[in-house]
Amino acid sequence: MAVSAEESLQRAEELMERLEQTRARLEATSDPDIAIEVLTELAEIAKEVEAQLSKAKRAADAEA
Repeated sequence: MAVSAEESLQRAEELMERLEQTRARLEATSDPDIAIEVLTELAEIAKEVEAQLSKAKRAADAEA
């Protein structure tokens, strides 16, 4: 099943909310081990956002 541009954008928005929540966790910790874990999670979420935006662009181009 093809994913629409709108669905990909919606998923990217959800991931951005998760990114913000994770960033807040980073700010709230002073433990370097936890900070490293959170930074790794932030990088993974950012990659997911980028992938969803790429899907949205491809879907939009296909719909045009």
